[in-house]
Amino acid sequence: MSDKKVFTDSGIEIKNLYTAADIPSSAHSEQPGAFPYTRGVQADMYRGKLWTMRQYAGFSTAEESNKRYHYLLSQGVMGLSVAFDLPTQIGYDSDHALSEGEVGKVGVAIDSIEDMQILFKGITLEQISTSMTINATGYILLSLYVALAKQQGADLKKISGTIQNDILKEYAARGTYIYPPKPSMRIITDIFEWCSKELPKWNTISISGYHIREAGSTAVQEIAFTLSNGKAYVQAALEKGLDINVFGKRLSFFFNAHNNLFEEVAKFRAARRMWAKMMKDLGATDPKAMMLRFHTQTGGSTLTAQQPLNNVARVTVQTLAAVLGGTQSLHTNGFDEALSLPTEQAAKLALRTQQIVAFESGAADTVDPLAGSYYVESLTQEVEEAAWRLIEKIDAMGGSVSAIEQGFIQDEIAKSAYDYQRQIESTEKIIVGVNKFQSEETNDTPVFKIDDSIRVIQTQKLQALRSKRDAANHTAALEAIRSAAVENRNIMPHVIDAVEKLATLGEIADVLRDLYGEYKS
Repeated sequence: MSDKKVFTDSGIEIKNLYTAADIPSSAHSEQPGAFPYTRGVQADMYRGKLWTMRQYAGFSTAEESNKRYHYLLSQGVMGLSVAFDLPTQIGYDSDHALSEGEVGKVGVAIDSIEDMQILFKGITLEQISTSMTINATGYILLSLYVALAKQQGADLKKISGTIQNDILKEYAARGTYIYPPKPSMRIITDIFEWCSKELPKWNTISISGYHIREAGSTAVQEIAFTLSNGKAYVQAALEKGLDINVFGKRLSFFFNAHNNLFEEVAKFRAARRMWAKMMKDLGATDPKAMMLRFHTQTGGSTLTAQQPLNNVARVTVQTLAAVLGGTQSLHTNGFDEALSLPTEQAAKLALRTQQIVAFESGAADTVDPLAGSYYVESLTQEVEEAAWRLIEKIDAMGGSVSAIEQGFIQDEIAKSAYDYQRQIESTEKIIVGVNKFQSEETNDTPVFKIDDSIRVIQTQKLQALRSKRDAANHTAALEAIRSAAVENRNIMPHVIDAVEKLATLGEIADVLRDLYGEYKS
């Protein structure tokens, strides 16, 4: 028998053989749809309703993105997922000096309510679910979406979707923050409070492990840091006097799916069990407030520019991991995304990958199909135990906000990223087509390019908007946001009023930028 040692990407040693003795005793009695939800949040899982098939899209102008949305909807997408450009993410209008070279590049440019009207032209907001990947300016984009829904005559009680709105992972892993941590947390709890009354079907935060993993964390670190961040949001909301059984139902999560199929399935199962226990300890009594519901995206950082068609196989494995792990919503990456934004052909193939897994593979036919596997049950337990050890360290530092301020989480991610890269360079870890099985290739994969003229178009739109709005109403609306923030009143009604008075995203972001300052890491 081989004495070679094998480890998961999280450093968990894999035994040569697993038997019934390796299954934790709790696994025998756990049922899907019941606490602690290891086996899934619905009793019948995909027999009752398939996961929502989303495709993340947004580029260039609102007009161009709108065309892609209509195309995706025609191909069977069940929910839209909006990508925003960097200026929109960090609160600058397209004509700001710091926006130059970035307008419309990694997502769609949204400066005002007029861009939002164009983005969703011909799409009834009551009839779709929209996920928006936006954090520091999440309160503004949600206000724009609500203002548009009101213009459409929608019943706000029926509007569904998610804003990412997870600022802690921005400080730890991604970097598109504006304000310091404490005022940022205050904005987030304002959103929780306002939505619990006015937008009850909206997921007010998508606590995100995705970007933590993309920055180089392991699977164990991804759930430990994400759940620890989730705990910090819950504690901030409790300190504000909000009811955990109300806002707890609208918390959702966003995880990554990488290539180690069994570790990923174990990660999703462990995360559900851990969150249920955590919420119960924090005082939740409503079962729905203890359920970890999550969106998954396949791993962007796993895609290779070398032999890009190999990415089709990677995305398929990752799709299976998400489905076997019980995801509620899924985005599959295009095979060409290591080269550019996805082409229409790549986006369609990515969606078809989900549809083939859903309708042809049998993976959706029964609940939690890998439950009872000696290996998967044991690995679920080991992932959970390792993640709890990390959370205990963070708790000892005073929680996620303190751990981020002390640089602990950032340093742990950086160490893991370094170790992973070292393993690739030493060929300890094989990446097909990159450090083994290379071939001479001429890359003829079509790439999707964004023209720099987008900034000119957006600037012209902004000039026209500013020239036609009522200056006194606009100024008063911005001043009302400032006053609410200073007096510690909820800012959301005032931000919605400001976008309706044609205030721009950059102007609203600047009100709080002037008040709170900018965070410097």
